[in-house]
Amino acid sequence: MTSERPARLAVGVISAGRVGSVLGAALARAGHIVNGVSAVSSASLARAEQLLPGVPVLAPDEVARKADLVLLAVPDDELSGLVRGLVATNSLRAGQIVVHTAGANGVEVLRPATEIGVLPLALHPVMTFTGREEDLQRMAACCVGITAADEDEVAWHVAEALVVEMGAEPVRVPESARKLYHAAIAHGANHLMTLVAECADLLREAGIGPAERVLAPILSASLDNVLRLGDRSLTGPVARGDAGTVRSHVDVLRRSSPEALPAYLALARRTADRAERSGLLRPGAADAVRSELPGLPEPPEDPR
Repeated sequence: MTSERPARLAVGVISAGRVGSVLGAALARAGHIVNGVSAVSSASLARAEQLLPGVPVLAPDEVARKADLVLLAVPDDELSGLVRGLVATNSLRAGQIVVHTAGANGVEVLRPATEIGVLPLALHPVMTFTGREEDLQRMAACCVGITAADEDEVAWHVAEALVVEMGAEPVRVPESARKLYHAAIAHGANHLMTLVAECADLLREAGIGPAERVLAPILSASLDNVLRLGDRSLTGPVARGDAGTVRSHVDVLRRSSPEALPAYLALARRTADRAERSGLLRPGAADAVRSELPGLPEPPEDPR
């Protein structure tokens, strides 16, 4: 297979979820032709109409047969079954580019399609999408984790070219690193949302509002600081070794919001460990803080 490919590809999108509809629109904006999309739910149909106007809504096998590039944007757990089904129904053919967007998988999950001669790629946007028009602007600011067959440099270049055409920045993720890569992304993005929402709930419970207005400046500054400075940006009672304040937090959460307490304890423990390891917190002060965090096992020894 050569590195040359048509200036414009016929793109089929399976399916019009938040990611698939946005990537399909980004490829269309780059000059490719989206000639089929699958959508079942009312939300998917609405996204297809908004972001891929005029594109025929077809069954997945029809979408695949019409395309040069087949974009599989289905939930992770559905991906392998979909690939096997498309191969079994002769919906894929040699020479097609088959791309999936599942973060935790590389190209091994596409093996049944690879065996019939398709070019397998994994493109995972490191971004949270809503499935609306503004997501196209978000694409221009994000990275995309790309994976191709280790030995196929041509495939890596095709993946990089597609990402650059969509306005994003490609980052190579080896097949062996995909699961840890995805765990890192999900741990940060998904759990950050949970943490922020829980903090807003606690403020509202305390009668403080508007909670989002109170939180936005400090959370924005904290995110900026840690991305620039890492552990050196740690602040607050745990990083200062204020064990008495930590004790008061544990007491009030136990009384007022016991469901939030386990997360506080776990994150306070991790903060103490990181502050101690980075030299911000003396070992004795770190031990004093940890002594106020009941019910957590001792952390494993750092192999470093």
